Amino acid sequence: MMADAAEQYLQSMMPPQIELTAVQEHTFVSLKFEAQLGSKLGEYEVAYKQNNLPDKWQSAYDILRNSKATIKDRYHSEGYQFSYWVYGEGKIYRQKLKPKP
Repeated sequence: MMADAAEQYLQSMMPPQIELTAVQEHTFVSLKFEAQLGSKLGEYEVAYKQNNLPDKWQSAYDILRNSKATIKDRYHSEGYQFSYWVYGEGKIYRQKLKPKP
């Protein structure tokens, strides 16, 4: 009983967990992507800053940069068709997600 009370007290002192939610994929799908084929990555796509509307591209780029999305730690969420990441300046990458078994 004393352990249960102590556990409840400790849990009440902890800050509430914040659940991070991803933005809707529409933010990225609205960009103009160009298909690419790499020897290691296979098929992927790149959206170039100069080929997209500045506000839409910058919004998507900022989300990925602030999320620290890299090729090893890509940005995606449940229901997404693609994973997204940034590398260098002026480019956003995406690759089709593989279906879960």
